[in-house]
Amino acid sequence: MVGHEDRNRPLYMIGVAAELAGVHPQTLRAYEQKGLLSPQRTSGNTRMYSQADIERLELINELTAEGINLAGVMRILDLQTRLDEREDELENLHKRVQRLARRVSELSPHTPVNALMRIRDLPPVYHWLNNTSATVTFYSKEVPR
Repeated sequence: MVGHEDRNRPLYMIGVAAELAGVHPQTLRAYEQKGLLSPQRTSGNTRMYSQADIERLELINELTAEGINLAGVMRILDLQTRLDEREDELENLHKRVQRLARRVSELSPHTPVNALMRIRDLPPVYHWLNNTSATVTFYSKEVPR
């Protein structure tokens, strides 16, 4: 299986990318101008397309062949990107829950609760509340009834 970095490595110049995707090179330029593609550039400003770009082009071709205009394609691609980001976040949360579950299973009944998490993983408000050197002043205002 191709890794994430391998999929995003720039491999193809515009002519090869256009041929692989079955479109004209000018179409790739137009897609880039509309924000549908963002090929990487060499130091000489040559567009270089990755395998991920080719796959994105194939999806764009499928969607436009189904009659979806480019504005719709842009919206679909944006939603797909956002969905992928949420899936990554969810995966990271699952990993964190698994780590915490392992740590809980390793604890004895007499282990303090704060042994579950590292102090640096606690929310900032915890550190603020436990800062004994800070003086906190609360103001109140009398409100007429």
